[in-house]
Amino acid sequence: MMQPYEPDHSTTIRILPATEEHLPALAELAGIIWRQHYPGIISDAQIEYMLAKMYALDTLGEEIRAKGIQFVRLLAGGRFVGFTSYGPTSEPGVMKLHKCYLLPEMHGRGHGSSLLQHCARAARKLGTRRMILAVNKQNTKAITAYHRNGFNITESVITDFGEGYVMDDYVMAKDLFS
Repeated sequence: MMQPYEPDHSTTIRILPATEEHLPALAELAGIIWRQHYPGIISDAQIEYMLAKMYALDTLGEEIRAKGIQFVRLLAGGRFVGFTSYGPTSEPGVMKLHKCYLLPEMHGRGHGSSLLQHCARAARKLGTRRMILAVNKQNTKAITAYHRNGFNITESVITDFGEGYVMDDYVMAKDLFS
């Protein structure tokens, strides 16, 4: 069981790659974050359903091995407190930010922006000209953070996620070479 994060002014922040060996901890952290953040945005039943689908170890491993998705961990004082993932899309020059999550007590410290900037730098090195993401329309805190980091809403989409659940999202984009 993960211990709660206790801030310390001397805490060192590190952004490191996540490999398949880190996936169990990543799935555990996702569960903690989703169960704290998403109530009131989506139902508890949808939270559990989506966690089971998106964070199954087989699913995460397949994303790394077959889909070219890169996972990145954020460590604060050596503790795993956030992560992001990004990967190619079918559109040349466009990278998708798939996940960007921090423990709620880590919000407001610039760590999410650090993760986004890390992903943008990595994408630029690969010649990516644009980064896109999908965010729940009710997730105003994330939308505000993405706006602060140069992303703009480009469209509204509703995606069937199965079992009667949908993802009611905005697609946001950021040009990386402007």
